[in-house]
Amino acid sequence: MNSFQPIGSKDLLRLSDLAQHEILDILATAADFKLNPARVAGVMSGKSVCMLFEKPSLRTRMSFEVGVFCMGGQAIYLDHREAPLGTRETIGDYGKNLERWCHAIVARVHSHSTVVGLAAATRVPVINTLCDMHHPCQALADLQTLIERGFDLNHSRLAWVGDGNNVCHSLIEAASILGFGITVVTPKGFEPDSTVVSQCVARSMRTGARIEITHDIGAIQGAFAVYTDTWTSMGQAESTAKKSAFETYRVDREVMAIAGPKSLFMHCLPAHRGEEVTDEVMDSANSVVFDQAENRMHAQNALLCHLLSPKSSLSKSDDFNTAHGRHPTPALQ
Repeated sequence: MNSFQPIGSKDLLRLSDLAQHEILDILATAADFKLNPARVAGVMSGKSVCMLFEKPSLRTRMSFEVGVFCMGGQAIYLDHREAPLGTRETIGDYGKNLERWCHAIVARVHSHSTVVGLAAATRVPVINTLCDMHHPCQALADLQTLIERGFDLNHSRLAWVGDGNNVCHSLIEAASILGFGITVVTPKGFEPDSTVVSQCVARSMRTGARIEITHDIGAIQGAFAVYTDTWTSMGQAESTAKKSAFETYRVDREVMAIAGPKSLFMHCLPAHRGEEVTDEVMDSANSVVFDQAENRMHAQNALLCHLLSPKSSLSKSDDFNTAHGRHPTPALQ
């Protein structure tokens, strides 16, 4: 794994943990892995990844389990849907146990504070694969999909239509870091988190990103791709009032026509057909939703390789542990 450029941050809790060049390195590795599957063989031989899931999953679980297996490693699934992290023992104690056996922790959780707690307590990388605020692995797969289709990071623009949720936050962060344009269209009262937006706007002053938050569906005109998600996020109670507010934001043929005939359709899945998107859009030739799903595996494989790449020297904590007769953290061996 020495050929993979190490990442400055120990963890990936949100996309802004990565620098611009680190995202581009990960995407380049992901593209290489997809084009040359044989290159992933053995790169995680002898390594184990612990997967903590407080929420149901298809794409996240399958893409990590199959991906780690293809790289010669072992993915261990721990189901926490009935017993959320922190209920049986503290999150810190739990993480300190896992770091003695595993080289990385993958966590799909309800609250961002959970992954923050795991990362603070452990010396091995923690990867946030979904929480209430961020979905960085999805954003990496989305970027890979867009670039495959000719998205120009300097000139193209992505449009988000729907709820200003965790996926939306990660895409706004992606735009602010890489410098591309993003238009977020939501009903009133469902805008993305103001703190996330203000942080991204500040960053865009350096990168040249163009970030627009609006309620006007007409603002998607000319977008390279139109992205939507479910109106009610997993774990939220369904609301008739919320559905009513989103009715005019359903992505149908008329909405896609506003964007333009060549505009792609994107969705992180699962889709509620007939609600946020119609069948004719979901199944159209411009839909890349299953490319996004596939690219979850390639992007995550690349992320793991870069996160677990040996650093130039042991960290201070490993110097201390070695001096006191303890083994270094597995990820740095």
